[in-house]
Amino acid sequence: MADPPIFSSFCTSIVLLSLLRLSSAGDTLSSVQSIKEGETLVSQGRKFELGFFSAGSSKNSFLGIWFVVSPETVVWVANRNSPLNDSNGTLEISNEGELVLLNQSKSVIWSTNSTKVMGNPVAQLLDSGNLVLRESNSSDSVDYSWQSFDYPSDTMLDGMTLEWNFRTGLEHHLTSWRSTDDPSPGDYTSGYKIDGLPQVEIVSKGSVKVYRTGPWNGVEFGGIHSDPNIAVKTIAVYNGTGAYLKFETLKDNIIVKFALSSDGVMQVHLLKSGSREWDLMSSLPHDPCDTYGLCGANGVCRVNQTPRCLCLQGFMPKSQEPWDMLNSTEGCIRKITLNCSRQEGFKKLSQVKLPDLVDFQLFKNMSLGECKVECLKNCSCTAYANSDIRGVGCLMWFGDLIDIKEIYAVDNGQYLFLRLPASELDSIHGPSKKLVTIIVASAISGLLVVGMTLSIIWKRRMKRRALVGMTSGTDDIDLPLYDFATVAIATNHFSQTNKLGAGGFGSVYKGSLSTGQEVAVKRLSKFSRQGPDEFMNEVILIARLQHRNLVGLVGCCIDGEERMLIYEYMPNKSLDYFIFDHDGSSSLEWKRRFDIFLGIARGLLYLHQDSKVQVIHRDLKTSNILLDYDMNPKISDFGLARNFQGDDTEAKTRRIVGTYGYMSPEYAFDGKFSVKSDVFSFGVLLLEIVSSQRNRGFQHPYHSHNLLGHAWLLWSEGRAMELVDVSLCNSVVKSQAERCIHVGLLCVQKFPEDRPIMSSVVFMLANEGATLPQPKEPGFFMERRSGSSRSSLVKEEAYTANVLTVTLPEGR
Repeated sequence: MADPPIFSSFCTSIVLLSLLRLSSAGDTLSSVQSIKEGETLVSQGRKFELGFFSAGSSKNSFLGIWFVVSPETVVWVANRNSPLNDSNGTLEISNEGELVLLNQSKSVIWSTNSTKVMGNPVAQLLDSGNLVLRESNSSDSVDYSWQSFDYPSDTMLDGMTLEWNFRTGLEHHLTSWRSTDDPSPGDYTSGYKIDGLPQVEIVSKGSVKVYRTGPWNGVEFGGIHSDPNIAVKTIAVYNGTGAYLKFETLKDNIIVKFALSSDGVMQVHLLKSGSREWDLMSSLPHDPCDTYGLCGANGVCRVNQTPRCLCLQGFMPKSQEPWDMLNSTEGCIRKITLNCSRQEGFKKLSQVKLPDLVDFQLFKNMSLGECKVECLKNCSCTAYANSDIRGVGCLMWFGDLIDIKEIYAVDNGQYLFLRLPASELDSIHGPSKKLVTIIVASAISGLLVVGMTLSIIWKRRMKRRALVGMTSGTDDIDLPLYDFATVAIATNHFSQTNKLGAGGFGSVYKGSLSTGQEVAVKRLSKFSRQGPDEFMNEVILIARLQHRNLVGLVGCCIDGEERMLIYEYMPNKSLDYFIFDHDGSSSLEWKRRFDIFLGIARGLLYLHQDSKVQVIHRDLKTSNILLDYDMNPKISDFGLARNFQGDDTEAKTRRIVGTYGYMSPEYAFDGKFSVKSDVFSFGVLLLEIVSSQRNRGFQHPYHSHNLLGHAWLLWSEGRAMELVDVSLCNSVVKSQAERCIHVGLLCVQKFPEDRPIMSSVVFMLANEGATLPQPKEPGFFMERRSGSSRSSLVKEEAYTANVLTVTLPEGR
């Protein structure tokens, strides 16, 4: 770039100032320079860049550092708590030698606040990603007045340390972003905690533990899933003056970063030389058992096993009922209280993550044998372990044992010795009895192994036959089966930012397959009442059903305990999002609602009559009606559906499933279901969509009826149009609205024989001149006690214990 011509001393001054500012494209900022929007510092080796940026869709501006090869990957933010509301920020060095960030009015919104006075300070961006403030004539790190590595954001880089200085009290920790659009401090922090032995923790909102590694065992942190191909080395130092944690990259052609995501997951990413795409190496928490205290006190979590949580030997659930519901957070208590007798001993637990260091003692110079003796001497000692796997070192626990996890055989678990009373320990027999016991036990074990093997083979064959059944026969259906890794990558490893909603079955995540197709992944929760039967039921049914008003199944995934259904993505969420939300309701004009009525009716007609197998949905409700790009309705969630064979028209079940407010009376009370059960649910949908009111929880100042009862009263008095949502006044077609209310009341009549079939429903809705019979009183006409403001059921109360409510708060 050629120098501009100099016409006068005034112009010379302007040019010199301009050149000073342009020089900020180097790695150093002097006291006579500044950086503004669009100007940057670049480290000498062109690895890192410092400047102003805006995150995502935010209009706020921040001063940050990012990778030159990956500008969207910001690793440090200065003014996290004080965003700039415009693009007029300035970074400069103040007269006091501080690095300061000024807003448009020249007020300081961020500064380094260093205590060391310097004569000629400069700021420099190093190739490590560290921004330092130092004397201009010195590059020695000991002369740094301030450095960004002492104030990390959400990312840890090679060479950075998470430090805890006992002398100064300085403690480093990572803090997540609020969201991808907001770099301000979020809800999660991660740091290097020293409680006797070092551990790494992730905590939520300052104090609630979300995850922890096991204690440092002299070589590494216990309890972490180990990757044999890991490209980094972790270094932990702990001495009398402090402790620090850092990592080193073992290969020259890669870049590694640790980052705490906005949903509290510590992710390790790798960037290969020449690439611009980060690869996810690992993440913590790694599996459900990494969730802190998932199995409660004195419980142990087992990955890929059912049930996931068990009480330790010698313990039983503190409260059995929650455990039966797969909620084990209340933990376990001893079956027999310890009494400090000589008969007490220890049970060796192999390959576990050691309990959290809550109530414990550490003896660094005590052998494992001495540790056992000392633990037996102390009546309060409940367990002990070797603190350093390289030799001596004793850890003893007192009281409850928290956050124990079984570790994979290839991972870094340790041995824990659990104290038990004599009755819980294996009895000591004489040689002959012991031999007989061994022989008998071996025989039994052999039979069990054979039996379990045959059982597993049989189950796998049944599963295979079921899956084959989905892709064979006259339907010639081809349903892809995806592996877990493919689905994990598609959903950004089930990130919270990809989460669309959740319900009793588990969670739904947005994903993008390698083909570019957008999908919704329904991941069955381990705690869901919808088990393998419901999963297979939904797979088999949807794979055989093809209709424009049914959600399409793209594929499924069965991997260990994982059960996932992969659907076509519905960008407009579910119907309840629109009709029960004031803003959403006003945006859904009458013509669109009427088209949705017809679409749902045609989809239901296909299930009842036109498909090769007659299907009863059994859980038709607004949250199970999804909307595509063009707001076309699609019926979803077939986990509770049943198909009829031959001439069957009605079935009965002792297990009542579904959602109150949509259930027909004969099903809720007697367990009888048929196509007329779905017709009742459709009638409820019609009246809810017309009125933008929920059937359950409906309240009126002058009567105690539910929405069905209210609609019946208005119809009987010739005031049916008063049911219509007031937001539809300018778009509603009166004749259509009255006909929809009329059809809705026909569908919700008390007795199933009075309700129309879906072919008649479609005909009545689509034909203006159709003659409609007069409806009779609806089922569940009276739902709430008179004078009560609460929506408690009168007749249904006795049956609520048998009901499984399956809901999805947000569409997929």
